[in-house]
Amino acid sequence: MNRTGARALALGAAAVLGLVAGCGQSVGQPRDDVRGGGAQQVSRAATGDHSYPLRKSDIHWSGSPSPFNAQVKLADGRRVAMHYMRGKGLFVQDYSPRTKGWSKSAVVYKTKTDACQGITLKAKDGTVAAFGDFGVYCADGEPPTESVAAVAVGPLTKWDKHLTKDFDGWEKIVVAPGGKKVTFSRGSDTLRWTKAAGFPAAR
Repeated sequence: MNRTGARALALGAAAVLGLVAGCGQSVGQPRDDVRGGGAQQVSRAATGDHSYPLRKSDIHWSGSPSPFNAQVKLADGRRVAMHYMRGKGLFVQDYSPRTKGWSKSAVVYKTKTDACQGITLKAKDGTVAAFGDFGVYCADGEPPTESVAAVAVGPLTKWDKHLTKDFDGWEKIVVAPGGKKVTFSRGSDTLRWTKAAGFPAAR
């Protein structure tokens, strides 16, 4: 083969390789974009929508801060806030440090009775525990008739709850290292939650 023929053959091969490379790039790029978009959608679905403002209790309190609002911060930067709503019960929101916003307010315990005392929140090793109290005449100084204990783990989208009736309410929460056990106590009375079994049957 002469020099001119060899040169023409080389140029033809180069053109084919360039065409193949160009096609590979144009096909591969949208696939990467789709994969990335899918991952973002899954992430958003897993973490939930955190584009809401922080809500506060609508129950009047003359001092500051109001005991009808409570907030706790987790080690990873997330936060959990709870508040009472008049005639509706106990509500919760969680804060995402990634989106810098709160989840939509969700009910933890629904009741029409008066809110009693304050809300207590504790967090340790990814486990968040809380308690709150309600009563028919709590606004008039009567003791609570409904004491609610609640625990959430992981994405904090599901709360395990326990109701104790005609009880003065829990005073203390202890979350064990690792977050696998939570103990609620008042004097000699105790209530335990475990990650494996949850709460015991309500009494």
